[in-house]
Amino acid sequence: MINYNNRIFIPSSNSENGETSEETKFHYSQVGNVLTASYSGGQIQTGHLIGIVSADGSIDMRYHQVNESGQLMTGICNSVPEILPSGKIRLHETWEWTSGDRSKGFSVIDEV
Repeated sequence: MINYNNRIFIPSSNSENGETSEETKFHYSQVGNVLTASYSGGQIQTGHLIGIVSADGSIDMRYHQVNESGQLMTGICNSVPEILPSGKIRLHETWEWTSGDRSKGFSVIDEV
């Protein structure tokens, strides 16, 4: 199992209907297989996520955030890790809003 504790991630790409950007910074914490993170930056005033890390390092998570417009947005996400030659982690994320228009998207976030 990958341990994400104390790792920081920044999005490198996102679908147009997403709210995170290269200005958004995710701070991950992990105890056992339970993952939490706080994030902010760009269009996000503040956000949090909670998830379960599988043996293969994939993450099943739920998130909530307040955007610059003051809207509370919620969603679900599945992240699949890729270990880069540098040893850093890249997460390929398939997500869906559970609020707003309930649209789906895809993003990539990279460990800094």
